[in-house]
Amino acid sequence: MAGFKGQAEYSVDSKGRVAIPAKMRNDLSPEAKSTFTITRGFEQCIFLYPLNRWSEMENDFRGLNMFNQESRAFVRTILRWADEVSLDGQGRVSIPRPLIDFADIQDKALIIGSLDHIEIWNPALFETYLNAQTEDYESLAESVMGVL
Repeated sequence: MAGFKGQAEYSVDSKGRVAIPAKMRNDLSPEAKSTFTITRGFEQCIFLYPLNRWSEMENDFRGLNMFNQESRAFVRTILRWADEVSLDGQGRVSIPRPLIDFADIQDKALIIGSLDHIEIWNPALFETYLNAQTEDYESLAESVMGVL
């Protein structure tokens, strides 16, 4: 399966529906059945995982030590926010109201491909996030990829 990549900005309608870019929809594997698990992400964004990838993640969660307080807290948080959403006939998904509120999504959403999942951001919050990064791109790349 190809990874999700790229970005696009779309309108969000009054029902919380937002389009997923065609190039990202085309990268969905048939096993996903045009369905995603949507949940709370990091840095105030929303994560959208194809159903088949989410199933793999649930298996990973089952392998965590539930006697560990951090494991329990993580699993509770990610699953508490999780919901299944399917693409409609116009290639849109419906974002549940609690996630819209969490990510402060208003009339626009920035859709970003992130390999095995899609991120949905309030465009202004994403800009703030980018401006808060202290490392330049080259230094970040060296720090993350330089140890391969």
